[in-house]
Amino acid sequence: MRRRLFLSLASLLLAGSSLVQAVGATPVPSQQPAPSLMLANVYRSGIILANYWVSEKLDGVRGYWDGEKLLTRGGARIVAPAWFTAGWPQVPMDGELWAGRGQFAKAVSTVRQQTPDDTAWRAMRFMVFDLPAQGGPFTERIPALHGQVSQIDQPWVQAMAQFKVPNHSALQNLLVKTVRQGGEGLMLHRGASLYQGRRTDDLLKFKLHEDAEARVIAHISGKGKYAGVLGALLLEMPGVDGQPGLRFKVGSGFSDEQRHSPPALGSTVTYRFRGLNDSGIPRFASFMRVREDPSL
Repeated sequence: MRRRLFLSLASLLLAGSSLVQAVGATPVPSQQPAPSLMLANVYRSGIILANYWVSEKLDGVRGYWDGEKLLTRGGARIVAPAWFTAGWPQVPMDGELWAGRGQFAKAVSTVRQQTPDDTAWRAMRFMVFDLPAQGGPFTERIPALHGQVSQIDQPWVQAMAQFKVPNHSALQNLLVKTVRQGGEGLMLHRGASLYQGRRTDDLLKFKLHEDAEARVIAHISGKGKYAGVLGALLLEMPGVDGQPGLRFKVGSGFSDEQRHSPPALGSTVTYRFRGLNDSGIPRFASFMRVREDPSL
């Protein structure tokens, strides 16, 4: 008798769960195949600067509009309010979901919400920097992009300003000025390039410091004034060709709060550095932030 009662209750619970789904419970955003995006290499001296357009590098979340929905670089569905994408065309747009200079954490927090925070999204902008399906060289895609953004006619959808810089000295000065004003760096996009879903020298990032991501392997206890709290993180770089990645320590860049409550083991963090040693270990590595969702 008790067995029959238990089975009946289980059946009712299962039916109730199915009914909730049927009447429109909010689903968890699905993971789509990662979009094929154009990715940047690092700027180096010796390029023919006249061949490149320059724009500011925004510290936000890469956003890809596939003509129907917003996706992250990793293919995760971005649940934006309906008004944010209302009237957007069935045309792929590549851009950055941006909350302003120095507001990276705010942008990530907003984009990661499965139930969109309307107030937070009011502070977001979609900065469009390319039309992947447009065809033709980048120089010709720029006016097409501006035309598309003008047709959308929404203040939170903006076209990235693209401009020319006369020489490398002026480019360096512009980089320093941009960083002093709270910007992250600059992007250089070769005018003759087609849109290609791969990492390429047709797109270059130019920053005062290089940065990369690594996985937290261990917490190393501090000494002296850091006794009893975090002294350094042991990080592991991504492996290459099936081989484990190199490991190295990062002991600077942490706030007092982060030293008392360090990034979790197994989490992914972003660090900055200045080139590599002969062994391949980053030079002068410094902690920047926890990458809360690597797929972003």
